[in-house]
Amino acid sequence: MTKLEKNICKFTKIFSVNSERESFSSTFGIIVATAGSAIGLGNIWRFPYVTGENGGGAFLLIYLLFVFGIGVPVMLSEMIIGRKAGANALGAFKKLVPGSLWWLIGLMGVVAAFIILAFYSTVAGWTLHYVSLSLSGNLFADDYAAQFENFKNSNISPVIWHIVFMILTCAIVIAGVKKGIEKYTKILMPLLVLFIILICVRSITLPGASKGLSFLFSPDFSKLSGNSILAALGQAFFSLSIGMGTIITYASYIRKKENLLKISSSVAVADFLVAILAGIMIFPAVFAFNYEPASGPGLVFITLPRIFEQIPAGEIFAVIFFLLLTIAALTSSISVLEVVVAFFIEELKIKRRSATISAGIAITILGLFCTLSWSNLKNIYINVGSSTEMGETKQMFFFDMMEFTAANVLLPLGGLLIVIFVGWILKKNSAVNELSSEGTITSKFFNALFFIIKFIAPVAIAFVFLNGIGLIGDW
Repeated sequence: MTKLEKNICKFTKIFSVNSERESFSSTFGIIVATAGSAIGLGNIWRFPYVTGENGGGAFLLIYLLFVFGIGVPVMLSEMIIGRKAGANALGAFKKLVPGSLWWLIGLMGVVAAFIILAFYSTVAGWTLHYVSLSLSGNLFADDYAAQFENFKNSNISPVIWHIVFMILTCAIVIAGVKKGIEKYTKILMPLLVLFIILICVRSITLPGASKGLSFLFSPDFSKLSGNSILAALGQAFFSLSIGMGTIITYASYIRKKENLLKISSSVAVADFLVAILAGIMIFPAVFAFNYEPASGPGLVFITLPRIFEQIPAGEIFAVIFFLLLTIAALTSSISVLEVVVAFFIEELKIKRRSATISAGIAITILGLFCTLSWSNLKNIYINVGSSTEMGETKQMFFFDMMEFTAANVLLPLGGLLIVIFVGWILKKNSAVNELSSEGTITSKFFNALFFIIKFIAPVAIAFVFLNGIGLIGDW
């Protein structure tokens, strides 16, 4: 063999993909990995302030209804597609309906995952920065809003933390399904729950904490509006990682003997419980110090540091809190990156290491545009309307554009097409066969599930989609 031939063989070996497909090794591993995908900043950062903006307890009940009534059937739809095909989000549709255009749903999921991780890693980088501030004793300040804005508007620090977070995410995904995703989520998820419980215990022992618990658990339906109901449906939909190809990809690694209904229900329970714990962790402290529960996205980075400053051992609890935020972000980010990596491996035929590095670099570069939206790239924006009170034009920066495109367009549209596919295109016998693990599992809920998938879920998701793109106004 000539030297040229040897180099060609070496090059081919580096970039070729192993045909043997990985799978999760245990039911527990499947549940913690999938739950880790669902449980992220959406539960711990977004859920409390959305609940605060929508009246507390009544919103929580509506959210519970949607998680199990709509979320689980939609998640099962993705699991049916993923496990039946045993392929990545795009490849699954190509395998199930060859020669059709349904593969575009999978492509939409891959694109959504790419965009989501770009802006998600920006916010995750903020959590790493606050871990650093907490550990160094520099968290407490005279003006927490200015502290957060000065950091966010910086040209260097947010970029560094964004890159560090992406490196952490890539390092886990490079290791693979069993030795990377499953192994580390088995460690990170119990640690996440432990940290949340520690903060909850401290929060509910504060003087006046009972007001926060009452706000969270005493429903006042007079505070609900049509928009609140849509917000609850949207929160349930997005907190379960539906519509971006994550569940399809993870399900492709689930062995045939596993019970998909049990797994999806366990993930939904875990997702809901963590959301409740996040509320218990935050609202008693917010009410104990007379802060506004409807503080919006700044609740975590501006309001909570004020609270930590005022409680005994606040420095320690600040470190724990921002560490758990980072863990939550990491367990979600590895699942989102895996969607893109699985696509690269199976469709582009390259090895996992090369696929992860390539995808990681590309997403990091796009993420830089998101991270710098408040500094060097603040002049890149579009006008999206005017304020009715002041007549000022509202501006959507690059970060906002990416978030809007993914959360308001790609995810709900992808979820809508997925339930239409399972409910109307995929043969019911084929779907039932997959859901029942080839007839080895029976359940009286199967018919009800398929009724929801076929008739109810499409309507509910369509409302989320139309509301997200502004075609349904306040009601």
